[in-house]
Amino acid sequence: MQYHVNGRLVPREEATVRVEDRGFLYGDAAFETCRAYGGDVFEWAAHRTRLERTCETLGMGDAVPEDLRERIEATLDANGLSDAYVRASVTRGVQPGKLTPAEDVSPSVVVIVKPLPRGGVEGESVWDDPAVVRTVERRRIPEASMPADAKTHNYLDGILARLELRGTDADEALVRDIEGPVAEGATSNVFFVEDGTLHTPSLDGPLLPGITREVVLDVADGCGIPVETGRYDPDDLRSADELFCTNSTWELRPVERYDDTTYGDHPVTDRLLDAYRARTRRSTST
Repeated sequence: MQYHVNGRLVPREEATVRVEDRGFLYGDAAFETCRAYGGDVFEWAAHRTRLERTCETLGMGDAVPEDLRERIEATLDANGLSDAYVRASVTRGVQPGKLTPAEDVSPSVVVIVKPLPRGGVEGESVWDDPAVVRTVERRRIPEASMPADAKTHNYLDGILARLELRGTDADEALVRDIEGPVAEGATSNVFFVEDGTLHTPSLDGPLLPGITREVVLDVADGCGIPVETGRYDPDDLRSADELFCTNSTWELRPVERYDDTTYGDHPVTDRLLDAYRARTRRSTST
């Protein structure tokens, strides 16, 4: 395997950044996790926009290189991959050892890829079974403390949420905001279906605006499925007909059990998943 580090391809074993890099020292960095289908990064424009927005939040708005997409494509080609997991990271780079960042930025830019078979209409799913989800005590960081739409290297809140799952059979931790309503999964957005209507927590709450989330909302509209967003308590999810989680890696993953609630068939979820995968196929043929 080869990764792309600061403008050049290097063997994975030699892909390093300096220990003084602020991404390592402080989590002072932005990243995006993407999927490549047929050699093309799905929804790349949306991923790049979010990456740039995070960098702007961190005060390094010009850190994302113009040729980042070309670097990703070069990394995919170097590894002979067309269907893959892609992670692009942009750190503030090496600066003097103090918390306040310098105005001038010389970012570290790293692209990592891994094989990830396509789950398209005629392919196999990347997950083996429906998910098991549990509510955790860890709460989402309030918006006043950390902007929810900033996808940074500081993922300690998600790590702490996932640590609560140790010793259980759960795949994902469902995190509430500080007031109690559902925010999101540790690494996913959450949807539920009630009486044929699709529901998901509103962006008014402290949750990451997932790229897959936006695509699901769009394909739901195309399928004629009613959509509502709002603030929901865990009991709203427990009384739902269907529950599923989304992220770039899972696409749409139905939930089999949430806490002590078990769900049966997922007809609306299956319909949305088919439409989502059809969208990934169209993106590689245009």
